[in-house]
Amino acid sequence: MDISVVIPLYNEDESLRELNDWILRVMKSNHFSFEIVYVDDGSSDKSWEVIEALSAENENIKGIRFLRNYGKSVALNEGFKMTSGDVVITMDADLQDSPDEIPELYRLIREEGYDMVSGWKKKRYDPITKTVPSKFFNYTTRVLSGIKLHDFNCGLKSYRSDVVKSIEVYGEMHRYIPVIAKWAGFRKIGEKEVQHRKRKYGVTKFGIDRFIKGYLDLLSITFTSRFIQSPMHFFGALGSMLFFIGFVIAGYLAYAKLFLEAYKMTDRPLFYLGLLAMILGTQLFLAGFLGEMISRSSNEMKKYHIKKYINFKK
Repeated sequence: MDISVVIPLYNEDESLRELNDWILRVMKSNHFSFEIVYVDDGSSDKSWEVIEALSAENENIKGIRFLRNYGKSVALNEGFKMTSGDVVITMDADLQDSPDEIPELYRLIREEGYDMVSGWKKKRYDPITKTVPSKFFNYTTRVLSGIKLHDFNCGLKSYRSDVVKSIEVYGEMHRYIPVIAKWAGFRKIGEKEVQHRKRKYGVTKFGIDRFIKGYLDLLSITFTSRFIQSPMHFFGALGSMLFFIGFVIAGYLAYAKLFLEAYKMTDRPLFYLGLLAMILGTQLFLAGFLGEMISRSSNEMKKYHIKKYINFKK
């Protein structure tokens, strides 16, 4: 199969049929073999009913339905697991991403040899309250990750199949899939300028809090990408250094009390600094040790409560 299109959605029943028809036209005109995987992230409208109707009309249309809303990252992660195409393309369900970009995104993966290609909405139809924070967010991510992309959060992306099968997207990490892919060893990450369209139906599902969560997630992914395989390298080294500083202070105070002058140790602020350093050093060392044990023994993936599937072969 040439292409799997993964579309996470939440309360987008008005746009689904129009989006589906548009994708079908693109696929047929380019003679692609394909599947469309809709992941209904616990919608409370008629989105699932629309997906059921679309799948009844075409066996290439498949669906996954969650019992409740887990978030875009989980929806993408579960969709990735079910894909069978050589190239996987993701897009949002709100018609702001154009399916006409699919052929070129496919070509960049198959012919240019990219592991992943991210869309860049150079001209955006969003209010300044979204565009300015987004530019700052993307700049910070470029600096910390070393990946030269203009738009990390663009929903329109294409991947080699083995990329999506090798990564896990969780929490709010869908913004950082390029970073996760690079961390997994996929280095050839490209960018394509794509069309951004005004929202036609409904309202955005993301509020201002996404920028706060975005930066917390960025710190998390930066830290875990460097130390998750061996947390002892960070916590153990820092803990050992603090404990050593505290031990030196305690040794100096003991020497001073025995050989230089008689005084009460607890009267000196340096005593408490040394004691604090040793306590913190011990705690950090233990945290690194426990993290090392957890990272080595915990290989079980999270399980999510999926309510229904459509058209997947068991």
